[in-house]
Amino acid sequence: MAAQLDGVFEAELQKKITESKVLVVGAGGIGCEILKNLVLTGFTDIEIIDLDTIDVSNLNRQFLFHKEHVGKSKANVARESALAFNPNAKIKAYHDSITTNNYGVNFFQQFSIVLNALDNRAARSHVNRLCLTADVPLIESGTAGYNGQVELIKRGLTSCYECVPQPAQKSYPGCTIRNTPSEPIHCIVWAKHLFNQLFGESNEDEDVSPDTADPEAGADVGSAALEKEANEKGNVDRVNTRTWAKQCEYDPEKIFNKLFYDDINYLLSMSNLWKNRTPPKPAKWDAVQEGDGEDGSIVEDSVTRDQKVLSMAQTAKVFGESIKALKEAVGKLPEGDHLVWDKDDKDGMDFVAACANIRAQIFGIPRKSRFEIKSMAGNIIPAIATTNAITAGIVVMRAFRVLQQEYEACKTVYVRLRVNGRNQFIVPETLIIPPKPKCYVCAAKPEVVLKVDTKKLTVREFRDDILIKALNMVSPDVLLDGTGTIVISSEEDEKDCNNDKTLEELKIVNGCILKADDFLQNYELSITVLHKEAGREEAPFEIVADPDSLKPKEEEEKKEAGKQPAAAPVDDAQPSTSKGLNGSSSNGKQSTTVNEVEDDDDDMCIIEDDEDEKPSTSKAAADAVTTPGKSVEKRKHAPEDDEPANKKAKVSSSHPMDDDDDDLVILD
Repeated sequence: MAAQLDGVFEAELQKKITESKVLVVGAGGIGCEILKNLVLTGFTDIEIIDLDTIDVSNLNRQFLFHKEHVGKSKANVARESALAFNPNAKIKAYHDSITTNNYGVNFFQQFSIVLNALDNRAARSHVNRLCLTADVPLIESGTAGYNGQVELIKRGLTSCYECVPQPAQKSYPGCTIRNTPSEPIHCIVWAKHLFNQLFGESNEDEDVSPDTADPEAGADVGSAALEKEANEKGNVDRVNTRTWAKQCEYDPEKIFNKLFYDDINYLLSMSNLWKNRTPPKPAKWDAVQEGDGEDGSIVEDSVTRDQKVLSMAQTAKVFGESIKALKEAVGKLPEGDHLVWDKDDKDGMDFVAACANIRAQIFGIPRKSRFEIKSMAGNIIPAIATTNAITAGIVVMRAFRVLQQEYEACKTVYVRLRVNGRNQFIVPETLIIPPKPKCYVCAAKPEVVLKVDTKKLTVREFRDDILIKALNMVSPDVLLDGTGTIVISSEEDEKDCNNDKTLEELKIVNGCILKADDFLQNYELSITVLHKEAGREEAPFEIVADPDSLKPKEEEEKKEAGKQPAAAPVDDAQPSTSKGLNGSSSNGKQSTTVNEVEDDDDDMCIIEDDEDEKPSTSKAAADAVTTPGKSVEKRKHAPEDDEPANKKAKVSSSHPMDDDDDDLVILD
């Protein structure tokens, strides 16, 4: 290996390579390339962790895996394949999630450097916080198609992964999804919701039934349909979708006619919806099966079938077969368990593609091939093996700099499809971006403002939707400041009695301050609660990381008028990056959102609609915690200050990566 050959590296770097211990988080497209590079370079003490197993779709770009490895642990197979390059290397593999309590601060402190090659924001945020607390350099990387990005995260020196929040997800009003779809993506989102209603984790906000509360529908919505459904007492008996499907034993014909004939007729009874729209055309199972002479046989070759837009008869056949397969799969699960939709699961993907195309046909929307639907279902684009390889190479070269403590040379680097004005396609930043003073993760006093309806939000929703999903905590504890009342406990069953209570019932009202901490992440956050009644289609909560943004404009202008002119914030002066704009807020989504965005899924890389030129390494909301008795002191990335330290949880980003940015220069 290179480090074992004198003269390849400087003597000092050669020694550091052979003596350092490296953690690679993720064994997908980038992770495989990083591991291969580390072994060939001469690193001999490596640990790698990944929860996933190998899917056949991984094989075209994750070159440590082969056909015989399908279904096996990515981390374990990557280790075995890498040892073939250097049998003398010491590689330890973990088939596990990095977010479990087995991998805390003490685990991270044993490494010289951590290299991230993850596929989701929550895990990225988690590793970011632990590396900051453990004071271990982290090299973050990601790709999106032909674009890539590599950046160093070093406590007190650089901005962290969450200094600039992630772009908000694309969302759609619930009534559009359920009543008046007009684009293929509306049908795809509806089909994914239907999967969860029948086989997955049911969510009331994802109900696929017609929305009678649609303001466009008028006062007498569905009166004719309701009359038909009324029982002897004049009441309408309602059962949820899954219960009804079980009652009819998941019969494809009955499910088809209910979803695509009965429910569509119910929508047609909402006459106001169709005054300025083309009304949908209901479809019955028998008529679709006959197919007006269409060939109902399904192409056996999966590649050909994926690229082809199937006929309605073929689609109905796929619909029926996928329901039978999913019924069998869910029947094998323990009572109360459910399936989780995955784009790489054949039956789940077949079901969503078939349902989306049938609904599209009914509403006069162009149908799509299975391949197109798979891409749209996760808002994803195919990963490119070459981009992964280039990005992984830059990661290891940056690792050399970190081992030599040449941090100032570790500027963020972008890989681009087209060369810029200086004929560069590998483009570095001009400077190191310092930590943001009001970052709610790496600041000295992390703080956010939560605007929410305290009369409606339950403690369970506060924990699951805000602390865990929006702020990426793993095991939060929450106290009501001033009273010491425990609102949420990470100890099992300790405060479960609070779960269904509203915040107001626990005396958490406008102006209250909550102290949230996560012992696993060694992180704590102050949350100021402001009561806000949200409209029907408004987000149920909003997270604002800068309290100053809530002050009246006149007050801010007076405050600024009394100050001496100051230099522009680093934030405003920084070159365009994939991190997004500063100064927005994070919105919880009550309306429908497209599949949870993953930053650099090594199977398929996600991009936002307005980020065609950006690598997907956008940053997420986060929180870290310090608990008494910990051996690690609470980190401080900024001087003690009386000002609150905050950052907004989620931000719409529109920073394009301009290919001809003349401010950017090539690294030596």
